[in-house]
Amino acid sequence: MEECCSTKPKKQHNHNHEAHDHEHSHDIGDKSTFQMFLPAIISFGLLLIGIALDHYIKTDWFTGWIRLVWYLAAYIPVGLPVLKEAFESIKNGDIFSEFFLMGIATVGAFGIGEYPEGVAVMLFYSVGEVFQAMAVTKAKSNIKLLLDQRPDEVTILKDGKPETVKPEKVDIGDIIQLKSGEKLGLDGELLSETASFNTSALTGESKPDTKAKGETVLAGMINLNTVSQVKVTTAYKDSKLSKILEMVQNATSQKAPTELFIRKFAKIYTPIVVFLAVGITLLPYFFVEDYIFRDWLYRALVFLVISCPCALVISIPLGYFGGIGAGSRNGILFKGSNFLDVLANIQNVVMDKTGTMTEGVFKVQEVNFNNEFNKDEILKFINALESKSSHPVATAIHEYVGEIDHSIELQNVEEIAGHGLKAIINGKELLVGNFKLMDKFNINYDTKSEDIVYTVIAVAYDRKFVGYLTIADSIKADAQLTINKLKALHVKTTMLSGDKTSVVQHVADTLGIENAFGDLLPEDKVNKVKEIKAKNQTVAFVGDGVNDAPVVALSDVGIAMGGLGSDATIETADVVIQDDMPSKIPVAINIGKQTRKIVWQNIILAFAIKAVVLVLGAGGLATMWEAVFADVGVALLAILNAVRIQRMKF
Repeated sequence: MEECCSTKPKKQHNHNHEAHDHEHSHDIGDKSTFQMFLPAIISFGLLLIGIALDHYIKTDWFTGWIRLVWYLAAYIPVGLPVLKEAFESIKNGDIFSEFFLMGIATVGAFGIGEYPEGVAVMLFYSVGEVFQAMAVTKAKSNIKLLLDQRPDEVTILKDGKPETVKPEKVDIGDIIQLKSGEKLGLDGELLSETASFNTSALTGESKPDTKAKGETVLAGMINLNTVSQVKVTTAYKDSKLSKILEMVQNATSQKAPTELFIRKFAKIYTPIVVFLAVGITLLPYFFVEDYIFRDWLYRALVFLVISCPCALVISIPLGYFGGIGAGSRNGILFKGSNFLDVLANIQNVVMDKTGTMTEGVFKVQEVNFNNEFNKDEILKFINALESKSSHPVATAIHEYVGEIDHSIELQNVEEIAGHGLKAIINGKELLVGNFKLMDKFNINYDTKSEDIVYTVIAVAYDRKFVGYLTIADSIKADAQLTINKLKALHVKTTMLSGDKTSVVQHVADTLGIENAFGDLLPEDKVNKVKEIKAKNQTVAFVGDGVNDAPVVALSDVGIAMGGLGSDATIETADVVIQDDMPSKIPVAINIGKQTRKIVWQNIILAFAIKAVVLVLGAGGLATMWEAVFADVGVALLAILNAVRIQRMKF
């Protein structure tokens, strides 16, 4: 990822585990499983021998300083790294870290002669840390796959000769030679007549995508057949894949409210339990007749071990990260864990029509012009004007009319949002758009557009109404499944479109969408979403993220369809569905719901067990062994629960 190094948070020794997880995840990549567990294995072996010598193999020599040195040898492999982390945390101003809690609890256990229990607490804590690091790595694995999608080298043609260079050294305009099976390193334009590509790195779909000469091909695509040539059109750092990778890398910096609350809670909670532990040690002196310092210190140490909040500060971020990873595996990119929470509460999905629920591939059905105009000449004018637009309608007209006549001179070309296009040709005004455009320029017409089911493109030339073209779009194959799944989730559906009302209503009726509104300008869409939000409904808007930017900004979460088609989409949307499939909308909502469910399961599990054992520990009814279960055991259970989302099918 080009910008990932600059956007990663610097490592800090804080209680929220973020830096700690990051460091451990790098260690995982460099160490085998055996190497990771080796310190714990050494410690466990020495601990077992020590316990055997204490209780089962009675010897005269295993006493005094020899016994202390033996248990210190068992403690150091697992305890020294934690004590070092505690020291670093204190040095960085974070005194009450979980490393500090474990450090004083286990050192205190040694201080009162409970050597085996001191070793056991640190041993199980360290084992939990290794499992946590492995779980984080597992959660990141789907996202890390993206990081391998750009090749380290590309072959460019210099004076007709192939030359291997780093992708970041390639200039716009250079020609890349792509062999069969090679990944494309930069975005570009296909120069070969045709080529088939595997686009799974970008869309999650492995179905081959055949491109024709002149079409855009993107970094990360794999050439499937013959040698192809691609002209580079975008710098390495600006490619679609680079932007997606940067977005995914930054996703973990956008924290969910629950995650932020737990972190704030832990920073307040940890100092409180430390002072409570001091109180448990000293206050009974004033109230208990047979006060024994060693007994109450032991209870306080047990209390400290139990109170360590690592089950929460580990498992909750891990749960959200797992949700982001599950989304990535399904071709859905979340810009932050906060959007998982929002999607879990979505009540109304508001969607655009073209390109979202329909293919966005229009075809001209009918040309109905007045006889006083030269049909072929007007169509050439329209084709030339529409070449200035990227709208799917322009593509349909181009396919119908054919090659653009470049001898036609266009002057004062203007795109009027929500209406259409305007230009001057041969000194005369040409208008191409909807009938609202005709009304805006006071063009008289006798056509009743509401009687026509298809999309209608009205045309006027030299202040006279020429006629209209009808254009039809087809509904996406999985659109019906999408609406059915949204209904099963009890989510309301609304369609907003700038297309004519009859077309929008026809699509809505076909799919079973509850509310549909057509003939809307961008500001009309904003007003409709405001009306929905005024009813206290949480709204997700699904569109292209460019023309509908105001609505995306207004909605609680903006979802972009086919984000690879537009830089602006990646920038403005909160969630990007990479493969244009609307059925991923309910999948994204389900991932949000499952993530929230797992997070709250972990919160309740941790608080419930810790509360019970804390009371038992303060009352002297729980030993260090119960404390280990309440801390490390609960943390491991929470971690295992959090990684479940990685295995779920949505």
